[in-house]
Amino acid sequence: MLIVAVVAFSVAWWLGLYLIARDVTDAAMRRAGLGLLAYALALAFAPFDGSFADAAGYVLAGLPVLIWTGVLLALLPPDHRWRSAAELGWRWVVLPLGTAELVAAAVVGGSWEPLTAVLVLAPLVAALVVLLREHGLGGDLRRGAVVLVSVLFALGAAALLMSLDLLPTGLVLAGVGLDLAVLGVVVAVSNALDAGEAVAADLRRSAVGAGIAVVVFGGQVGLVAVGADDADALRPLAFGVVGAAIAVVTLASPLQALVDRLVFTGRPELRAERSDLRDAADALPRRDEHPRIADLDDDGFTRLVRDALRNYGDLGKLVSSPLIGLPAVDKRLQRRDHADHALERAVELKAMLLESIERLRPRDQEFGTSEEWRYYNQLLRLCHSSGYGWQEGSALSEAVARPDR
Repeated sequence: MLIVAVVAFSVAWWLGLYLIARDVTDAAMRRAGLGLLAYALALAFAPFDGSFADAAGYVLAGLPVLIWTGVLLALLPPDHRWRSAAELGWRWVVLPLGTAELVAAAVVGGSWEPLTAVLVLAPLVAALVVLLREHGLGGDLRRGAVVLVSVLFALGAAALLMSLDLLPTGLVLAGVGLDLAVLGVVVAVSNALDAGEAVAADLRRSAVGAGIAVVVFGGQVGLVAVGADDADALRPLAFGVVGAAIAVVTLASPLQALVDRLVFTGRPELRAERSDLRDAADALPRRDEHPRIADLDDDGFTRLVRDALRNYGDLGKLVSSPLIGLPAVDKRLQRRDHADHALERAVELKAMLLESIERLRPRDQEFGTSEEWRYYNQLLRLCHSSGYGWQEGSALSEAVARPDR
């Protein structure tokens, strides 16, 4: 059973790290990743073939329920009338009190478990109802998958939290893990579609790298376990080695950036150049090879421009932006006789955004306090700090769209 537990742990641990590393700024991605990491740790702490009574395992098994409530809230539209209040309630009430309830139930056990299950699952059900009332199913396959798998996940979590013996604990754990994995993939696909990026190639690349690390490093522990008298004694070593190997592979770029900061402390230009090259290399598998810019409506095009503004200082994000396929970028490359490379396209897109901001500069005076000057100054600061503003993004979207789209 150790091999089964390690495999399940590896999948959850890798996918959780992948979601966080792909877009740490996206609340849904970040929370889905944290839920998977908590589930992976629950597998590591809980005996796979025994009752799920270990305190650490019980708390870690309940945390994904609380975290997934936050994921559903993050999927609500930003301007939803209940979004802000629900987010505050989740952060300062549901999450801390739910965790405290899980800890109390893990310590006391017995009659506390049904009450804990109800209290922990109630916010998840409420968030799911709010999401359904806002969107409905409406024929959206992604939304339908979120609703269906959330229901199955809630049922599996209830069986774990109440220690029901209807099914073997290992089977219930596997079902909960599968639900979390499907939910995580759906969130990743939604994030990629909203950003105009591809997800399949990047997901395969990360999965294959993590799989090789598990086989190389975890296989050595497995060989030792085969000849050991007590294989369970190697359980902590197996989870520790596999978890560390997956983390090093999946978080390779952030770890390299950390090493650069330590080694090249006095050479900020070198660090910046290495960071740009790493970001561009990581972004290439996320680039949509056949972007349909011409088919986008005004709202879709504005959203892409806003994303480019938000990530103006991140060359890797610009490499994966569909905007690098604009005809205006083609013309700039031809005029400058540059190679048709994704990194060159990102550089030209960045320059085009800056030039579009300059076209918004009011011509009536050197400096003023009118609305036009306010928008222009905020956009100009954006180029130096990678800040962001919704209204300014709309103004720049129109400026970029007018001449060459």
